[in-house]
Amino acid sequence: MGEVSTIGLDIAKSVFQVHGVDVDGAVVIRKRVTRAKVLEFFAALPPCLIGIEACPTAHHWSRELQALGHTVRLMPPSYVKAYLKRSKNDANDAVAICEAVTRPSMRFVPTKSEQQQSGLMLHRSRQLLVRQRTMLSNAIRGHLAELGIISAKGRNGTAELLKVIANEEDDCIPASARFSLNVLARQFAAIATEIGAIEKRIHAWHRCCEESRRLEEIPGVGPIVATALVAEVGDWKAFSSGRNLAAWIGLVPRQHSTGGKERLGSFRPHAD
Repeated sequence: MGEVSTIGLDIAKSVFQVHGVDVDGAVVIRKRVTRAKVLEFFAALPPCLIGIEACPTAHHWSRELQALGHTVRLMPPSYVKAYLKRSKNDANDAVAICEAVTRPSMRFVPTKSEQQQSGLMLHRSRQLLVRQRTMLSNAIRGHLAELGIISAKGRNGTAELLKVIANEEDDCIPASARFSLNVLARQFAAIATEIGAIEKRIHAWHRCCEESRRLEEIPGVGPIVATALVAEVGDWKAFSSGRNLAAWIGLVPRQHSTGGKERLGSFRPHAD
């Protein structure tokens, strides 16, 4: 039994499962490590290859373990599932991760930096608030429609409805209904303010990021899309071609699809 060379690490909230093998594949380490002891445990090991599923907190642990001198590879959980030989539990998951990380055909997820994750937080927070704003807009439209008040579609129509709600002298809305509508209108205004604040931070990041400014030169790409790509893609060199990147984003048809064209079926020439 030799020195550990490859480790499969199944991360969790409190207790992590470690499965390590040597260069011959013999099991060297099989143990549970508490979250507080993870860095201390790996600091005592020689530099080795560590596989982790790309799930929440994986990028954090990847950065921390790389700082200790280890080589960390993140893998999509769906790719690791094929190597699970027994019932699913932490120990068996760690075994599957340890085996999957050594496969030459395995695809890996680039580790994101703290700046990239911070950018993703901005975009995901904005996305959440935009959904909430849309829900409030639909609620306001639906309630006022019950009172016979209809407006045009889009933001301009919502703005007109907010003016109707704000007009206390307008008696087309009963007092009891106006109270509820005022609550929704205040929430709508507060969320719109927060969205504006997030977008200012995104634009500030865009101005400081060379990659984002270069992406903005592409027709149809603005600061929001450019910064989202910089934050989400990570290592651009992980894609062998622009087509692969476009497929990952979703800009080209999936494999085995018609590409939007009608299926014509197989062609069989007639015999003469």
